[in-house]
Amino acid sequence: MPNTSNRPTAKRPSRAASVAPVAVPEEREPRGARRKRETRARLLDAALRLMAEKGMEGVAINEITEAADVGFGSFYNHFESKEAIYATLVDNVFEEFADMLDRLAGGLSDPAEVIAVSVRHTLMRARRDPVWGRFLIREGFSAGVLSRGLGQRLLRDIGNGIAAKRFIVADPFIGFLSVGGTVLAAVAAELNFVAPSAPAAQLLDELGFSGEHFAERTAATLLQTLGLKRAEAEKIAMRALPLIETKVDGE
Repeated sequence: MPNTSNRPTAKRPSRAASVAPVAVPEEREPRGARRKRETRARLLDAALRLMAEKGMEGVAINEITEAADVGFGSFYNHFESKEAIYATLVDNVFEEFADMLDRLAGGLSDPAEVIAVSVRHTLMRARRDPVWGRFLIREGFSAGVLSRGLGQRLLRDIGNGIAAKRFIVADPFIGFLSVGGTVLAAVAAELNFVAPSAPAAQLLDELGFSGEHFAERTAATLLQTLGLKRAEAEKIAMRALPLIETKVDGE
Protein backbone atom coordinates (compact mmCIF):
# COMPACT_ATOMS: atom_id res chain seq x y z
CA MET A 1 0.00 0.00 0.00
CA PRO A 2 1.27 3.48 -0.74
CA ASN A 3 2.49 5.53 2.17
CA THR A 4 0.00 8.38 2.79
CA SER A 5 1.24 9.44 6.18
CA ASN A 6 2.98 12.52 4.78
CA ARG A 7 0.05 13.70 2.61
CA PRO A 8 -1.73 16.79 3.84
CA THR A 9 -5.28 16.14 4.91
CA ALA A 10 -8.14 18.55 4.09
CA LYS A 11 -9.98 19.98 7.04
CA ARG A 12 -13.67 19.33 7.13
CA PRO A 13 -15.87 22.23 8.12
CA SER A 14 -17.26 21.95 11.60
CA ARG A 15 -20.98 21.17 11.82
CA ALA A 16 -21.36 24.02 14.26
CA ALA A 17 -19.79 26.53 11.93
CA SER A 18 -22.30 29.04 10.55
CA VAL A 19 -22.09 31.11 7.45
CA ALA A 20 -22.15 34.81 8.24
CA PRO A 21 -25.06 36.53 6.51
CA VAL A 22 -24.17 38.99 3.84
CA ALA A 23 -24.90 42.48 5.07
CA VAL A 24 -27.33 44.26 2.80
CA PRO A 25 -26.83 48.00 3.08
CA GLU A 26 -30.01 49.93 3.83
CA GLU A 27 -31.17 52.29 1.17
CA ARG A 28 -30.51 55.75 2.49
CA GLU A 29 -32.51 58.74 1.42
CA PRO A 30 -30.33 61.05 -0.67
CA ARG A 31 -29.22 64.08 1.27
CA GLY A 32 -30.78 66.48 -1.22
CA ALA A 33 -34.16 64.73 -1.08
CA ARG A 34 -34.09 64.68 2.72
CA ARG A 35 -33.29 68.38 2.95
CA LYS A 36 -36.04 69.20 0.48
CA ARG A 37 -38.56 67.16 2.47
CA GLU A 38 -37.50 68.78 5.73
CA THR A 39 -37.74 72.27 4.23
CA ARG A 40 -41.25 71.58 2.94
CA ALA A 41 -42.30 70.30 6.37
CA ARG A 42 -40.92 73.44 8.06
CA LEU A 43 -42.80 75.67 5.64
CA LEU A 44 -46.06 73.82 6.26
CA ASP A 45 -45.60 73.91 10.02
CA ALA A 46 -44.85 77.64 9.98
CA ALA A 47 -47.80 78.38 7.69
CA LEU A 48 -50.15 76.40 9.91
CA ARG A 49 -49.12 78.28 13.04
CA LEU A 50 -49.35 81.68 11.35
CA MET A 51 -52.60 81.04 9.48
CA ALA A 52 -54.23 79.57 12.57
CA GLU A 53 -53.51 82.88 14.28
CA LYS A 54 -54.13 85.42 11.49
CA GLY A 55 -55.88 83.57 8.66
CA MET A 56 -54.53 83.12 5.16
CA GLU A 57 -55.19 86.71 4.14
CA GLY A 58 -53.28 88.07 7.12
CA VAL A 59 -50.07 86.15 6.43
CA ALA A 60 -47.38 87.10 3.90
CA ILE A 61 -45.03 84.61 2.25
CA ASN A 62 -41.97 86.25 3.79
CA GLU A 63 -43.51 85.73 7.24
CA ILE A 64 -43.79 82.03 6.49
CA THR A 65 -40.21 81.71 5.29
CA GLU A 66 -38.88 83.69 8.25
CA ALA A 67 -40.84 81.55 10.72
CA ALA A 68 -39.59 78.42 8.94
CA ASP A 69 -36.02 79.80 8.88
CA VAL A 70 -35.60 79.19 5.15
CA GLY A 71 -34.73 81.51 2.27
CA PHE A 72 -37.56 83.41 0.61
CA GLY A 73 -36.81 81.84 -2.78
CA SER A 74 -37.00 78.34 -1.30
CA PHE A 75 -40.74 78.80 -0.86
CA TYR A 76 -41.31 78.63 -4.61
CA ASN A 77 -39.40 75.37 -4.87
CA HIS A 78 -42.31 73.79 -3.02
CA PHE A 79 -45.42 75.92 -3.55
CA GLU A 80 -46.62 78.15 -6.36
CA SER A 81 -48.32 80.67 -4.10
CA LYS A 82 -49.68 81.38 -0.66
CA GLU A 83 -53.01 79.92 -1.78
CA ALA A 84 -51.23 76.71 -2.78
CA ILE A 85 -49.68 76.17 0.64
CA TYR A 86 -53.03 76.98 2.24
CA ALA A 87 -54.75 74.36 0.08
CA THR A 88 -52.09 71.83 1.06
CA LEU A 89 -52.68 72.62 4.72
CA VAL A 90 -56.41 72.09 4.34
CA ASP A 91 -55.76 68.71 2.74
CA ASN A 92 -53.18 67.67 5.33
CA VAL A 93 -54.98 69.00 8.38
CA PHE A 94 -58.61 68.30 7.61
CA GLU A 95 -58.99 65.87 4.73
CA GLU A 96 -56.72 63.30 6.37
CA PHE A 97 -58.55 63.75 9.69
CA ALA A 98 -61.91 63.44 7.95
CA ASP A 99 -60.73 60.26 6.23
CA MET A 100 -59.74 58.89 9.63
CA LEU A 101 -63.23 59.66 10.96
CA ASP A 102 -64.72 57.82 8.00
CA ARG A 103 -62.62 54.76 8.83
CA LEU A 104 -63.65 54.96 12.48
CA ALA A 105 -67.32 55.17 11.60
CA GLY A 106 -67.09 52.56 8.85
CA GLY A 107 -68.57 49.84 11.05
CA LEU A 108 -71.35 51.97 12.53
CA SER A 109 -74.87 51.68 11.20
CA ASP A 110 -76.52 54.32 13.40
CA PRO A 111 -76.19 57.89 11.99
CA ALA A 112 -76.50 59.24 15.52
CA GLU A 113 -73.45 57.32 16.67
CA VAL A 114 -71.53 58.49 13.60
CA ILE A 115 -72.19 62.10 14.59
CA ALA A 116 -71.28 61.44 18.22
CA VAL A 117 -67.99 59.73 17.34
CA SER A 118 -67.01 62.50 14.93
CA VAL A 119 -67.78 65.29 17.40
CA ARG A 120 -65.91 63.61 20.25
CA HIS A 121 -62.82 62.92 18.17
CA THR A 122 -62.79 66.47 16.84
CA LEU A 123 -62.79 67.95 20.35
CA MET A 124 -60.20 65.44 21.54
CA ARG A 125 -57.94 66.33 18.61
CA ALA A 126 -58.28 70.05 19.36
CA ARG A 127 -57.23 69.44 22.95
CA ARG A 128 -54.15 67.47 21.84
CA ASP A 129 -53.22 69.99 19.15
CA PRO A 130 -54.41 73.55 19.89
CA VAL A 131 -52.90 74.95 16.67
CA TRP A 132 -54.98 72.43 14.72
CA GLY A 133 -58.03 73.53 16.68
CA ARG A 134 -57.49 77.22 15.99
CA PHE A 135 -56.99 76.52 12.30
CA LEU A 136 -60.22 74.49 12.30
CA ILE A 137 -62.14 77.42 13.76
CA ARG A 138 -60.92 79.73 11.00
CA GLU A 139 -61.52 77.19 8.24
CA GLY A 140 -64.95 76.33 9.65
CA PHE A 141 -66.20 79.81 8.83
CA SER A 142 -64.60 79.94 5.37
CA ALA A 143 -66.40 79.89 2.04
CA GLY A 144 -65.29 76.31 1.36
CA VAL A 145 -66.85 74.78 4.45
CA LEU A 146 -69.70 73.15 2.50
CA SER A 147 -67.55 71.67 -0.25
CA ARG A 148 -64.61 70.05 1.50
CA GLY A 149 -63.16 68.60 4.67
CA LEU A 150 -65.10 68.18 7.88
CA GLY A 151 -67.94 70.48 6.81
CA GLN A 152 -68.68 68.34 3.78
CA ARG A 153 -68.61 65.17 5.90
CA LEU A 154 -70.93 66.71 8.50
CA LEU A 155 -73.41 67.77 5.82
CA ARG A 156 -73.35 64.23 4.43
CA ASP A 157 -73.80 62.58 7.85
CA ILE A 158 -76.73 64.80 8.78
CA GLY A 159 -78.33 64.06 5.40
CA ASN A 160 -77.90 60.32 5.99
CA GLY A 161 -79.60 60.63 9.36
CA ILE A 162 -82.51 62.55 7.88
CA ALA A 163 -82.90 60.02 5.06
CA ALA A 164 -82.93 57.17 7.58
CA LYS A 165 -85.54 59.08 9.63
CA ARG A 166 -83.14 59.01 12.56
CA PHE A 167 -82.94 62.79 12.73
CA ILE A 168 -85.90 65.14 12.79
CA VAL A 169 -84.73 68.35 11.18
CA ALA A 170 -87.19 70.76 9.59
CA ASP A 171 -84.48 72.66 7.71
CA PRO A 172 -81.35 70.59 6.85
CA PHE A 173 -79.21 73.65 6.11
CA ILE A 174 -80.08 75.34 9.39
CA GLY A 175 -79.53 71.99 11.11
CA PHE A 176 -76.05 71.83 9.59
CA LEU A 177 -75.30 75.38 10.72
CA SER A 178 -76.55 74.61 14.24
CA VAL A 179 -74.41 71.50 14.60
CA GLY A 180 -71.35 72.89 12.82
CA GLY A 181 -71.49 76.19 14.68
CA THR A 182 -71.81 74.42 18.02
CA VAL A 183 -68.81 72.21 17.22
CA LEU A 184 -66.68 75.25 16.38
CA ALA A 185 -67.86 77.05 19.53
CA ALA A 186 -67.06 73.93 21.54
CA VAL A 187 -63.55 73.80 20.04
CA ALA A 188 -63.05 77.44 21.04
CA ALA A 189 -64.31 76.66 24.54
CA GLU A 190 -61.98 73.65 24.74
CA LEU A 191 -59.00 75.80 23.84
CA ASN A 192 -59.91 78.78 26.04
CA PHE A 193 -61.71 77.31 29.06
CA VAL A 194 -61.87 73.52 29.28
CA ALA A 195 -58.37 72.14 28.68
CA PRO A 196 -56.21 72.15 31.84
CA SER A 197 -53.71 74.45 30.13
CA ALA A 198 -56.40 76.80 28.77
CA PRO A 199 -55.75 80.48 29.54
CA ALA A 200 -59.15 80.99 31.21
CA ALA A 201 -59.58 77.56 32.81
CA GLN A 202 -59.92 79.11 36.26
CA LEU A 203 -62.82 81.27 35.09
CA LEU A 204 -64.80 78.13 34.26
CA ASP A 205 -64.57 77.02 37.89
CA GLU A 206 -65.41 80.50 39.19
CA LEU A 207 -68.60 80.51 37.11
CA GLY A 208 -69.57 77.10 38.49
CA PHE A 209 -69.24 75.26 35.17
CA SER A 210 -67.64 71.87 34.76
CA GLY A 211 -65.40 70.74 31.92
CA GLU A 212 -65.76 67.06 32.80
CA HIS A 213 -66.78 64.84 29.87
CA PHE A 214 -66.99 67.96 27.74
CA ALA A 215 -66.75 66.12 24.40
CA GLU A 216 -69.48 63.64 25.36
CA ARG A 217 -71.77 66.37 26.68
CA THR A 218 -71.32 68.33 23.46
CA ALA A 219 -72.15 65.27 21.37
CA ALA A 220 -75.25 64.52 23.45
CA THR A 221 -76.54 68.09 23.11
CA LEU A 222 -76.05 68.01 19.33
CA LEU A 223 -77.93 64.74 19.04
CA GLN A 224 -80.82 66.36 20.90
CA THR A 225 -80.64 69.24 18.43
CA LEU A 226 -81.09 66.67 15.67
CA GLY A 227 -84.21 65.27 17.32
CA LEU A 228 -83.13 62.50 19.70
CA LYS A 229 -84.53 62.23 23.21
CA ARG A 230 -82.16 63.31 25.96
CA ALA A 231 -81.71 59.89 27.57
CA GLU A 232 -80.91 58.18 24.27
CA ALA A 233 -78.62 60.99 23.16
CA GLU A 234 -76.61 60.80 26.38
CA LYS A 235 -76.38 57.01 26.15
CA ILE A 236 -75.03 57.13 22.59
CA ALA A 237 -72.59 59.92 23.43
CA MET A 238 -71.05 57.91 26.27
CA ARG A 239 -70.44 54.71 24.29
CA ALA A 240 -66.89 53.45 23.93
CA LEU A 241 -65.21 54.91 20.88
CA PRO A 242 -64.55 52.48 18.01
CA LEU A 243 -60.99 51.61 17.11
CA ILE A 244 -59.49 51.72 13.65
CA GLU A 245 -58.80 48.20 12.44
CA THR A 246 -55.27 47.78 11.15
CA LYS A 247 -54.44 45.26 8.46
CA VAL A 248 -51.94 42.53 9.26
CA ASP A 249 -49.35 41.74 6.62
CA GLY A 250 -50.41 38.75 4.57
CA GLU A 251 -54.13 39.22 5.08
